Amino acid sequence: MKRNSLCFALAFTLTIPGSVHGQAPRDVTPLNPLISLHNQDLPVFGVYTPRAREGVTLEELAQETLGFTGIDYLFNGSMEGSVDRGLPAFSSYVQALYAAGANAGSHPLVLKTPRIADGPDQAIENISKQLNAGASAIVFVGVESATEVRQGLAAMRFASNGGTRPNHVGDAPRYWGLPEAEYRKRADLWPLNSEGELINWTIVESIEGLDKVREIAAVDGIGVLFPGAGTLRRLFSSTGKDGARVLDEDAWEAAIQKVLAACKEFEVLCGYPANENDIQERMRQGFSVFVIGWGDRGFRAVNIGRSAAGR
Repeated sequence: MKRNSLCFALAFTLTIPGSVHGQAPRDVTPLNPLISLHNQDLPVFGVYTPRAREGVTLEELAQETLGFTGIDYLFNGSMEGSVDRGLPAFSSYVQALYAAGANAGSHPLVLKTPRIADGPDQAIENISKQLNAGASAIVFVGVESATEVRQGLAAMRFASNGGTRPNHVGDAPRYWGLPEAEYRKRADLWPLNSEGELINWTIVESIEGLDKVREIAAVDGIGVLFPGAGTLRRLFSSTGKDGARVLDEDAWEAAIQKVLAACKEFEVLCGYPANENDIQERMRQGFSVFVIGWGDRGFRAVNIGRSAAGR
């Protein structure tokens, strides 16, 4: 199956050649706004969830989250190290969001999961818990092989769809605003299932991953492929004589462009952790899914991107 291409040409008007290939039209409007935007070849802008702070209640944090209306999704990386450690606090935050009026249609949740290669069986449990909390997208980190991706994708799908996800659904139907039976029908992997509402994001952020990036990008079912720009920055930095860290900018940029080239070759959406200084340039290059920091600078980056995209 062909996936999404995303070659943006930005001359303050964006054009994306190609879109979702080989898919039948949907019978229903997607609940997941990311899929609606992808199907329209429009760029996507999301932000990290705001951090909990002393003296700020969950209710206040939820209201703060809903106060900026220009975002397409909420990104959270608190469970990258351990789902069991991070999930209780995150679930309480989601409950506060829901009580404040958010749901999967207005604020889809994009969650990092621990590295799959460190424990494929544990990954099934981790991903199940995150999906049951209401996630609309699961982010695979530190990916270095196509095998890891396939294992993770299977964990996002119920057995009835050929996957390994356990049969329980937790609180997900409530946050999605659907009866359980309808949730089960829609909670499948897009674009493998054109009616699915779940998306996979995969991050390549090591030499081994870069060496296998074409094999990784070729896996059917990846929704978005990212270069792990921050991790790669550390990877391509060394300590100078004065003790300061020095970035090999050419090598770092080459790594980012290698991931982008694989995205274009295999028609996969390509993402990037942008800021206000680089978002327009990354859009020109062909990136179309952007993770941006919370706060005023992040909001400015979102607004710059939306304006450039005509959104």
